[in-house]
Amino acid sequence: MTISSESSSNFNLINLKRLAFILKSLDNSEFETLEILMDNDAIDIIGQSCHECDEGKGVPIDQW
Repeated sequence: MTISSESSSNFNLINLKRLAFILKSLDNSEFETLEILMDNDAIDIIGQSCHECDEGKGVPIDQW
Protein backbone atom coordinates (compact mmCIF):
# COMPACT_ATOMS: atom_id res chain seq x y z
CA MET A 1 0.00 0.00 0.00
CA THR A 2 1.31 3.44 -0.88
CA ILE A 3 0.04 6.93 -0.33
CA SER A 4 0.97 10.11 -2.12
CA SER A 5 1.72 13.42 -0.53
CA GLU A 6 0.37 16.31 -2.54
CA SER A 7 2.16 18.84 -0.32
CA SER A 8 5.39 18.36 -2.27
CA SER A 9 5.79 19.00 -5.96
CA ASN A 10 7.38 15.56 -6.47
CA PHE A 11 4.35 13.59 -5.27
CA ASN A 12 6.53 11.40 -3.05
CA LEU A 13 5.25 7.88 -2.54
CA ILE A 14 5.52 6.24 0.85
CA ASN A 15 5.57 2.48 1.17
CA LEU A 16 3.55 1.98 4.37
CA LYS A 17 4.77 -1.59 4.96
CA ARG A 18 8.39 -0.44 4.74
CA LEU A 19 7.67 2.50 7.06
CA ALA A 20 6.00 0.18 9.59
CA PHE A 21 8.98 -2.18 9.45
CA ILE A 22 11.41 0.69 10.07
CA LEU A 23 9.37 2.03 13.00
CA LYS A 24 9.11 -1.43 14.59
CA SER A 25 12.88 -1.86 14.34
CA LEU A 26 13.71 1.34 16.27
CA ASP A 27 15.00 1.00 19.81
CA ASN A 28 13.71 3.31 22.56
CA SER A 29 16.38 5.97 22.13
CA GLU A 30 15.89 6.08 18.36
CA PHE A 31 12.12 6.34 18.77
CA GLU A 32 12.48 9.17 21.32
CA THR A 33 14.84 10.98 18.94
CA LEU A 34 12.27 10.64 16.16
CA GLU A 35 9.57 12.05 18.46
CA ILE A 36 11.76 15.08 19.22
CA LEU A 37 12.57 15.63 15.54
CA MET A 38 8.84 15.62 14.75
CA ASP A 39 8.06 18.16 17.52
CA ASN A 40 8.45 21.64 16.02
CA ASP A 41 8.39 23.33 19.45
CA ALA A 42 11.20 21.08 20.72
CA ILE A 43 13.29 21.75 17.62
CA ASP A 44 12.80 25.51 18.05
CA ILE A 45 13.87 25.33 21.71
CA ILE A 46 16.94 23.23 20.89
CA GLY A 47 17.89 25.62 18.08
CA GLN A 48 17.51 28.66 20.35
CA SER A 49 19.58 26.96 23.06
CA CYS A 50 22.36 26.17 20.59
CA HIS A 51 22.32 29.77 19.36
CA GLU A 52 22.57 31.09 22.94
CA CYS A 53 25.40 28.67 23.68
CA ASP A 54 27.31 29.87 20.60
CA GLU A 55 26.92 33.43 21.86
CA GLY A 56 28.29 32.47 25.29
CA LYS A 57 24.96 33.01 27.04
CA GLY A 58 24.89 29.53 28.54
CA VAL A 59 25.11 28.75 32.24
CA PRO A 60 28.23 26.76 33.23
CA ILE A 61 27.34 23.28 34.48
CA ASP A 62 28.85 23.95 37.93
CA GLN A 63 26.46 26.91 38.36
CA TRP A 64 23.42 25.03 37.16
